[in-house]
Amino acid sequence: MTDPDRLSSALPQGRLTLALYQPDIPQNAGTMMRACACLGVDAAIIEPAGFPVSDRHFRRSGMDYLDHVPIDRHASFAAFEGWRSKAGRRLVLLTTKGAVDYLDFVFQPGDVILVGRESAGVPDQVHEAADARIVIPVRPGLRSLNVAVAAAMVMGEALRQLGKEEK
Repeated sequence: MTDPDRLSSALPQGRLTLALYQPDIPQNAGTMMRACACLGVDAAIIEPAGFPVSDRHFRRSGMDYLDHVPIDRHASFAAFEGWRSKAGRRLVLLTTKGAVDYLDFVFQPGDVILVGRESAGVPDQVHEAADARIVIPVRPGLRSLNVAVAAAMVMGEALRQLGKEEK
């Protein structure tokens, strides 16, 4: 894992990145970081998080996998947007208010998949900044999946599509 005091470096441009907007449940954040490590996806955390990255629940969920994933930390959404704009990367927001089914969306190398806070999603300004808003359809009467499960599903589909293009 990167130095917890280092903020906003530059992750490789062509790789897929999973960004967590102000995560507030350390176990979910750790689980997503572990998935990133296993799948070869870079990670970004948009501060402030609802817990210190040294939190024992975060470290326990991520286990020793946290040392195998580049984690880029951004002090704010504005800092994240500055980095993303400069890098020319597309922002794909995973949201229950999405307009496009994630299975119908065409992912591109370098996409940044953004998930919101478990407790509140993301504010309107983040929705407006997104280049695309995708959704995982769920059965009527049910709200949503756990954010870590949803992130893993979307990363898997993005990697499946991108792997097809590379062959």
